[in-house]
Amino acid sequence: RGVMALPGELWAELPAEKRIFCSVLLFSWAVYLWEAFLAHRQRRVYRTTTHVPRELGQIMDSETFEKSRLYQLDKSTFSFWSGLYSEVEGTMILLCGGIPFLWNLSGQISGRAGFGPEYEIVQSLVFLLLATLFSAVTGLPWSLYNTFVIEEKHGFNQQTLGFFFKDAIKKFIVTQCILLPVTSLLLYIIKIGGDYFFIYAWLFTLVVSLVLVTIYADYIAPLFDKFIPLPEGELKQQIETMAKNIDFPLTKVYVVEGSKRSSHSNAYFYGFFKNKRIVLFDTLLEDYSALNKEPAEGDDGENEETKSKTKNKKQGCKNEEVLAVLGHELGHWKLGHTVKNIIISQMNSFLCFFLFAVLIGRKELFAAFGFYDTQPTLIGLMIIFQFIFSPYNEVLSFCLTVLSRRFEFQADAFAKELGKAKDLYSALIKLNKDNLGFPVSDWIFSMWHYSHPPLLERLQALKDAKQE
Repeated sequence: RGVMALPGELWAELPAEKRIFCSVLLFSWAVYLWEAFLAHRQRRVYRTTTHVPRELGQIMDSETFEKSRLYQLDKSTFSFWSGLYSEVEGTMILLCGGIPFLWNLSGQISGRAGFGPEYEIVQSLVFLLLATLFSAVTGLPWSLYNTFVIEEKHGFNQQTLGFFFKDAIKKFIVTQCILLPVTSLLLYIIKIGGDYFFIYAWLFTLVVSLVLVTIYADYIAPLFDKFIPLPEGELKQQIETMAKNIDFPLTKVYVVEGSKRSSHSNAYFYGFFKNKRIVLFDTLLEDYSALNKEPAEGDDGENEETKSKTKNKKQGCKNEEVLAVLGHELGHWKLGHTVKNIIISQMNSFLCFFLFAVLIGRKELFAAFGFYDTQPTLIGLMIIFQFIFSPYNEVLSFCLTVLSRRFEFQADAFAKELGKAKDLYSALIKLNKDNLGFPVSDWIFSMWHYSHPPLLERLQALKDAKQE
C-alpha cells in the first residue's frame, strides 16, 4: 500500500513550480498522443478503403478516388512526422530552458544596443524577433518538403523554388511589421493600465483585429497575390443580382490569382458594414483558371515565377455552380455566422485577459519556466496563454468545430432556399475532386477535426432538398 501511495506522495512533495512544469509537459504529450491516435485511425481508413464505396459510385470515379486516397495518405504520414518533430522540439526547449536562454540572449543584444534591463519592451521585441526567426528556420524544411514533394507529386504545387523563398521572406517581413508594433503597444498598455489593464488590453486587441480585417485584402494580401476586378459579364451581373436580392452590401468582386502558388480553390468575402467585397480564386472559375489555358507561344515571362501545368480535365466550376458556392458563403453572412464568430472570439479574448490579470502575479508560474528573479510581461503572456490555458483551448477548439459544422449545414440550407441545391450539389462534388478530398472518414477523427461536415452528409442534406 505504501508503494502504491508513493507517486502521489512524491507529487505532493514537489514544489508548486515543478508541479506546474510537469503538468504542462504531460498535458502537451497527452494531446499529442490523442491526436496521433485519431490520425492513426484515419490512416487505417486511407489504407483499407481501396474501392469506391457503393453510395459514392454516382459521384466519384475510381481513378479520382485512388488519387485522393494516395494524396491524403501522404499528407497524413507527413503530418505524423512533422507533429512528432514539433512535439519533441517543444519538449526539448522546455527541458533545456530554451525560453530563459532566449530571454537572456535578447537582454544581451538589447544591452549592446544601449538598452539596459529597464527597457523591458525593447528586450521583449528582440525576444519575439529571435523566437519567430527560430520558428521560421526550423519550419522551413517541413514547408519545403510539403510544397515540393507532397503537393508537387499530386499536381497541386505551382511554385518555383525562387517564388517560394521570395514569398517566405516577404511573409516574414510583413509579419514582423505588424507583430512588433502591436506587441510593443500591448505591453505598454499592460504596464500603464493599472488595476483594469485587462479591459484596455482587450479593447486594444479588438481594435487591432478589426483594423487588420479591414485592411487585409486591400493592402496586405495584394503584396502576395494579384487581385483583379471580375470582368464585366454574365457572372458578375448574376453575383450582383444575388447580392441585391438578399441585401448583401456588395461593392466589389475580385478574382485572385491563386493558381500562381497552388491549384487548390476557394472563395470568401470580407469588409464591414456597407462595404463588402467578394474574392474568388481563379482556380474556382472554369472560365478564368490559368490551369485550364494553354500557355501562349513565347509566353515564358510568367513561367519563371510559376510553372502552370496544363491539364486534360477542366478545373473549376461553371458559373451556376460558382453562384451556388457564393450562395453558401453569403448564407454565413445572412444567418449572422460571421458576427456570432466575432462575438465568441471576443468573449473568449476578454475571458483570457481577465484570467491573465488574475494569474500574472503568481511568481511560481514564472519559476516553473526558469524565471526566478524576473517576471517579464511578454513571458507571462506566453506562459499563461500558451501553456496554462492549453486544456481550456482544446475544449474550446472542439466546441467551435462542432459549431462550425452546424453553421455549414445552415449555409447549405440557405443556398438551397435560393434554389441552388442542384448546382451546389455538383459544385461540392467538383471541388472535392479538384482538391482531392477523400470522402470516407473515421467517425472520431471526423468529429474531432472536421470544421466542415463530410461530403456525403452535405450531399444527402441537399439531395433531400432536390427531391422536395
